[in-house]
Amino acid sequence: MRDVLLEKLTAYAEDLDIRCVVITGAGRAFCAGGDIEAMGQWQENNDTSGFTNLLGTVEKVVKKLRTMPQPVIAAINGPAAGGGMNMALACDMRLGCEKTLFSESFVKIGLIPDWGGFESLTRLVGAAKSMELMMTGERIEAEEAYRLGLLNHVFPLDGFMEQVQAFAERLASGPPQAITAIKRGVYNAVGAPLETVLDFEHRTQATLILSDDSREGMRAFLEKRPPKFGA
Repeated sequence: MRDVLLEKLTAYAEDLDIRCVVITGAGRAFCAGGDIEAMGQWQENNDTSGFTNLLGTVEKVVKKLRTMPQPVIAAINGPAAGGGMNMALACDMRLGCEKTLFSESFVKIGLIPDWGGFESLTRLVGAAKSMELMMTGERIEAEEAYRLGLLNHVFPLDGFMEQVQAFAERLASGPPQAITAIKRGVYNAVGAPLETVLDFEHRTQATLILSDDSREGMRAFLEKRPPKFGA
């Protein structure tokens, strides 16, 4: 699954006609986490090579999610446990429903979070709450996840994917260069000195002001009509 996901994300990142990416589960779960049977076999054989190869692919997926130009939405249609939770947290935004359920379940099998969870969860909820969730592996239901800032929105299960589609289309209709710059700017700003953030804003804004999308946006504003970005 990880290799296929990496292949797809790499292709999408290079296709600038794709303006937004949505990741969701194929069944009743978003992602239930790692293959415990396979990990047990590696333990039995005292062989970590398969595990380290898996972790290497995971790292590539997380980096691709962070650096690809399009916004990536996790549409969490059910439980997201262990690596499934942190894969969702590695996405730019997360949309949930009544069936959404999170758990940093690694501790229950004597492991620590991967998929960049130490960075993403701590950034979203702070150090103390991150430690609590990682050390207990407790379940987090949708409303609590929303309260903690793990979910951007919680939609009804009935019509969930239609709501996700509408949200994605809203992002996709925006100016692509500015959307990409906002994504990079937000991540660069986390923990960065104010001077670094101001420098990024100055350089990027000076470039975007002459872009076709900015020209179209300003014309549309003055003409009192919706803009047509990327046309």
